[in-house]
Amino acid sequence: MELQTSTSSLQASPSPTPAHSPSLEDVMRLLKGNTDSQRLAGLLLVTKFFDKNDKPTILSVYNAVGSTFLHRLLLTGMGKGGGGANIDSADRHAYLQLSVTILASFARLPELAATHEMLSKIPLVLELMPNQSNLSLTEQCFEFLFLVTTAQEDGAMTFYRSGGMIVVASQMHALPDANEHLGFVILAWIEKKILFTMLSYSQILDQYVEINVRFFRLSEAIRVAGSHVMELAMKLVQFIISKLPAENVYLEHPSELSKMVSVIARQFARLHNALKFEALHLLSALLSSSYSGVLCSALQSLKSDDWSVNLRIGVMDVLQNRVGPAEKLHALVVAQHAISIVGEDWLIGPTNLPEGIVLSLLNDSETFLGTLRNLGVAFSLVERIIKLMSKLGGNEESNSAPIINDSTLMKMIGGLNETIGVEHGDRKGDDLLASVRVVGSYLAEAPSACNEKVKDLLGYMLSVEGDEESSPFQSISFLLPMLCQITMENDGCKLLASAGAFGAVVGFLISLIDSIDSSVDNIGTILLACDTILNFLLKREQFQFTLENPCSVKLLQALVRWTANTSDVSMIMMASSICSLILDSTSEEALMRYPEFNADDLIALSLLMKTSLVTHGQDMMSGDGNSEADLYEIVTSGMRLRC
Repeated sequence: MELQTSTSSLQASPSPTPAHSPSLEDVMRLLKGNTDSQRLAGLLLVTKFFDKNDKPTILSVYNAVGSTFLHRLLLTGMGKGGGGANIDSADRHAYLQLSVTILASFARLPELAATHEMLSKIPLVLELMPNQSNLSLTEQCFEFLFLVTTAQEDGAMTFYRSGGMIVVASQMHALPDANEHLGFVILAWIEKKILFTMLSYSQILDQYVEINVRFFRLSEAIRVAGSHVMELAMKLVQFIISKLPAENVYLEHPSELSKMVSVIARQFARLHNALKFEALHLLSALLSSSYSGVLCSALQSLKSDDWSVNLRIGVMDVLQNRVGPAEKLHALVVAQHAISIVGEDWLIGPTNLPEGIVLSLLNDSETFLGTLRNLGVAFSLVERIIKLMSKLGGNEESNSAPIINDSTLMKMIGGLNETIGVEHGDRKGDDLLASVRVVGSYLAEAPSACNEKVKDLLGYMLSVEGDEESSPFQSISFLLPMLCQITMENDGCKLLASAGAFGAVVGFLISLIDSIDSSVDNIGTILLACDTILNFLLKREQFQFTLENPCSVKLLQALVRWTANTSDVSMIMMASSICSLILDSTSEEALMRYPEFNADDLIALSLLMKTSLVTHGQDMMSGDGNSEADLYEIVTSGMRLRC
């Protein structure tokens, strides 16, 4: 039904002075009137003369005007309903502005926000938002949506099913930020300058304070208005992702979430107030979900990388300023995910940012970590930093000035040495396992840093178990690159022998070969373990290490099983080389004395040796045998010694 009223009553006009303010009784009589004109007049008076936070008055207005009239007013403002489409656009906008203003006022009362009438308005408010460019109207729409959605048990689902994610993502992307608000402030500044040029010197002195106060009030009002809309939008998104199943939100709206992250990252970089930390918390929540993989893919596909630059700027601000440890943890979480999406180069980026970002991540991560989750985040970042150090170190020959100088590198190494220097009374825990992973990554890139402190801790680190492990496994895997590096030197092999590391690596290799996924997923790790063992065996005579033990027997059997069904030359040659070196240190009679070793095992070993010779011969004929020449020499030398 069309509203029957004179549209002129809704035109903007100067507000009467407080002396002529109507009484609440007069307004109530208008709101309860028999005509739409009376009710409209009553609503206008409410918006002009009564405090929007006056709860008793707002409740009285709601009871007086009723939900039916307000619903018709909203539909008419949207151009829907019986005759709303025939109303002049300017008047229709006035209806819309009035209805949304009243709805937002009603929603500020929790008891009204929780009503079914308010819940039913969510789809309509979402429908009208894309067609609006008025910042004030947009702010009231976001306020209504946030208050009603959070007050209702079904609010989040109603919002979601009404297309709320699409609308909010689009609106957030269109909201002006601080830089765009600056344009309005500049206009106000120009107005101030014009006023000064029109006034005499004495008038300027008289009105200087008043004009400047007006200017600063205007600029602050513009800034606050924009910030408040963004704050409402971010709080609404935070509520939705915390309330609804993550698999639905992330899998159905990756594009919308990526737009939100881009906008929120811009606020995170540019703001310097409490809203900056609201943005930080929301970014941390969005990126930390177990379903955020699709979001990360969507971010990678964005044409612009501004979002990652903004994240780096925001993280820098937080880590380099005096803020609480909880905020720094959120910043580290955001940094961790940004690196996962973009890569280690994110740490330095395309701009000339201070190299202290790396030190900041190292130093700050150690000052407040108290939970396993915190440790996991920090250790992950340190490991990324190690990879960055390696990459930059590899490029230093082509760079006249290294990106990270020697002083910074030494501080990094010092910080990591402190990490491994912490003494623990326990050998089980994911936090300890994370420490081992960091140290292993560090020493693999800088084996020369394997000092006495590391040597003393090697046996301990190899014995560390994760919370879900019954025996050490992952700790050996994390240290394997470092062990392979140090066994290239005699001192490293001696360390393996003295710390019991050789037996640990052999046990790890046997377990890996016998695992169900060893044929595909772990082939690289198996070969790395074989390289480590091979390096050790080639130098064993220099420190008189005996191989006559059950560990060596089990290794022979495992290598035969590993190569039983493969034609891969590198695998066959690697396995036969290790077996040949072990056989050089023992005899068939000694092997047969072990209960677990029998004639079938001996035959299988002989077949492996034969296969390696045949395979290498075929490769030599095809011209591909040079890569395995060293291994072939080990096998043939061993056979000559045994013959």
